[in-house]
Amino acid sequence: MAAAEAVVIVGAGQAGSDTAAALRSRGFTGPITLIGEEPHLPYQRPPLSKGYAAGTADRSDLELRPAAFYADQGIELRCGVRAVELDRTTRTVVLGDGGTVRYDRLVLATGSRPRVLPLPGLDHAGVHTLRGVDDADALRRLLARPDGARPKRLVIVGAGMIGLELAATARGLGHHVTVVEALRRVLARAVTARMSAWLAEEHTRRGVRLLLGHEVEGLLGGTGPNPGPGVQAVRLHGGEQIPAELVVIGVGVLPNVELAVQAGLAVGDGVLVDAKLRTSDPAIHAIGDCARFPSPYEGRPIRLESVQNASDQARCVAAAITGEPVAYRAVPRFWSGQYDVNLQIAGLTGGADEVVLIGDPARSRFSLCCFRQGRLIGVESVNRPADHGIAGRLLAEGNTPTPEQVRRPGFDLKAHAVQPV
Repeated sequence: MAAAEAVVIVGAGQAGSDTAAALRSRGFTGPITLIGEEPHLPYQRPPLSKGYAAGTADRSDLELRPAAFYADQGIELRCGVRAVELDRTTRTVVLGDGGTVRYDRLVLATGSRPRVLPLPGLDHAGVHTLRGVDDADALRRLLARPDGARPKRLVIVGAGMIGLELAATARGLGHHVTVVEALRRVLARAVTARMSAWLAEEHTRRGVRLLLGHEVEGLLGGTGPNPGPGVQAVRLHGGEQIPAELVVIGVGVLPNVELAVQAGLAVGDGVLVDAKLRTSDPAIHAIGDCARFPSPYEGRPIRLESVQNASDQARCVAAAITGEPVAYRAVPRFWSGQYDVNLQIAGLTGGADEVVLIGDPARSRFSLCCFRQGRLIGVESVNRPADHGIAGRLLAEGNTPTPEQVRRPGFDLKAHAVQPV
């Protein structure tokens, strides 16, 4: 690719910022424009439901890179402006402030937004979602407990990663927490039933009330301390009312595909891309939460909502733009911090039909090796980071153990890793 060509990245989150950085680290010298809708420097989102919401991390701790990095690297960072239109004929991005930016190669890293439930009472004061830092700022203020302040009654709708992380944060601050989940187990779409059960027991032991298999019918309000009617209760199907002064809705996200749709790109629960992360227009890539890509580990197109996936795809696209295109084959990785539990997942474990335990769940140090038809498809680890790292390597290399090997007394993933493939 000629050095004079211009790269425009729409979306200044993890994927977008990492793409710009990866391009420069690979020696790309052309102009790079990074466009972000939020008026903040690109920041990391995982701490929003943990340390930042708890008040133990500051805004500066969230920044992916300081402002000086973008200036020093010659990356034009345009924050607080929205891309509203793509003209693929002229290769132009139209911005909400009336400006335009021309590109030779375009990267869509538009991310996702919280799914909204069609519930009565969503407009009551005290009802929130958690996606960006502004959402986290509001929750941080509401969860803060000055000396002598009484705990709040918090209801979290949704037992996904964010819901459980926020539940752990709020319990750590002494609040009363109820989690309502329509499915029969926590993290039902992310982990095995065995890990779900262990996590549910951990939250219950810490004082969280879990209502699994329950659906919310509406939010009830009255006159609260904030302007307008404040939320007072969550009503479930069946009539039960759970008192609440604060409600957080965390029932998943939707990919931001509006720009791709407007431009006539192929979409379907995400912007559709090929194995090299190219959209139906070869001049345009899509990565991160908004992209639906063919997974060699799942055998079908999927979307992954994880920091590691965003970073890995950023590096893959940077390689393609700088003349070294390769198929995206990074092992999916996820992690979550809840209380003193460090949950890490390598691979995709949802389709497992056999699970073999390593370690001791009673001591909160164990891994679950997850198999499908006798083949290792992923490892879920609690407070065993070495297992997580080794599992990712084994999955990438194809040097995976069998269920029979894992069941042998004294089996160790690290020892298996040094064996020849």
